[in-house]
Amino acid sequence: MDFFVEKETNLLRHVVNWVTDIIVAIALACFTVYAFGSQVTVSGNSMSPLLNSNDVVLINQLVYDLGTPSRFDVVVFEREDRKMNIKRIIGLPGETVQIIDGQVFINGQLLEMEGIQEPKKIALAGLAENPVELGEDEYFLLGDNRDSSEDSRFSNVGNVKGTQIIGKVWLQIYPTMEFGRIQ
Repeated sequence: MDFFVEKETNLLRHVVNWVTDIIVAIALACFTVYAFGSQVTVSGNSMSPLLNSNDVVLINQLVYDLGTPSRFDVVVFEREDRKMNIKRIIGLPGETVQIIDGQVFINGQLLEMEGIQEPKKIALAGLAENPVELGEDEYFLLGDNRDSSEDSRFSNVGNVKGTQIIGKVWLQIYPTMEFGRIQ
């Protein structure tokens, strides 16, 4: 009889320890995400099909304290008018960006978008109709939905300084059917 009581007690301890470990792991993960990142709700469809209006994403605010933004990163930045926007980095500091016949050229070479859904041709080149030279800490950003995006092609956004970039979008959390990492 004591054997069964002891076995039930051991099983109960294992279950309690297992549940406690899971709760601690979830709490630690939540703390890490919210300590080094923040939650942003997408406004508009300029990043469609990747992100749509009212999608909720988490951004990593620490990543650019430790490194620099890379081409094709999806980032949140603060515009001069204090609005937050989400766009994709296309041009890097020191490069020249131009849109010719609906296609993006970097330093005179056609931009290859390997691993990223190729957007359709750009109908409006805006400021990038002529070569746009990026300064030492400037980035050229475009929305994935080029025909419905207010981005670096327009003077009210223009080239984005590194100090305006808040963080990298790394996880979509809503809608839950779309939950996952942003590539």
